[in-house]
Amino acid sequence: MFELVRVAGNSYYIQSPAKIGLVKLSDSEVCLIDSGNDKDAGRKVRQILDANAWRLTAIYNTHSNADHIGGNQYLQKQTGCRIYASGVEGAFTRYPLLEPSFLYGGFPPKDLKHKFLLAQESGAEALDATVLPEGFQIIPLPGHFFDMVGFRTADDVVYLADCLSGRETLEKYQIGFVYDVAAYIQTLETVEKMEAKMFVPSHAEATENIAPLARLNIDKVNEIAEKITELCAVPICFEQLLQKVFAEYQLTMNFEQYVLIGSTVRSYLSWLKDTNRVSVGFENNMLLWERV
Repeated sequence: MFELVRVAGNSYYIQSPAKIGLVKLSDSEVCLIDSGNDKDAGRKVRQILDANAWRLTAIYNTHSNADHIGGNQYLQKQTGCRIYASGVEGAFTRYPLLEPSFLYGGFPPKDLKHKFLLAQESGAEALDATVLPEGFQIIPLPGHFFDMVGFRTADDVVYLADCLSGRETLEKYQIGFVYDVAAYIQTLETVEKMEAKMFVPSHAEATENIAPLARLNIDKVNEIAEKITELCAVPICFEQLLQKVFAEYQLTMNFEQYVLIGSTVRSYLSWLKDTNRVSVGFENNMLLWERV
């Protein structure tokens, strides 16, 4: 873990729970794509930088989930690097309490205020083409989170963030976090058609051909949507539906899974309602979901 892997030319990644991109800008300067899940990850990145006599100039965050921005604060304090994030992701990076609050739907209890959902705040500036290194391109990848992006480097290496999961991850966890299902499917369909020298997803192996994995993720989204629709064959409240989803996919509920899977199921329901596959009704002051 935290091994430096060269992909092509000046483009690398650091093997970690969520891959950290590293791109050499010169013999002495580098930038990062994300920073890992916590201060310890930041320390390990710093060790790699020091071992190679590299100076960190910037961190380009793909999105604001804690496992991607957790090393920001430490690295910014240690190196003075600048941090960039796009759109709403910048607000979540500056005010990370927004993540557990958004997931819970209110002020989060202490059970949700841990490093996996609550990063340390860091000073993120607006990400746009004007702040990118030469040869970099921003790739919009919405769906998993609000304004998630990926990057294509001058070496034609594409860093894909969390826009898809590896086969083993899908088989083990079944339901990956999704904020906007319609945007997520559109992103996956776009990625399926992409060409590059190498693709580096955060939670899957680097590959020259991303199309099969993108299709696998699309199929999984459609499977989950169909399953949720089936579970709404008779009017059902959200808590009962969530219980059935956990049972169907043999998942174990705890507070963290409750908010992550719960938020995702709500996103599926919104998409299914907007596409006229389920409807809502109110009975005895309870919102009920029902297949159309």
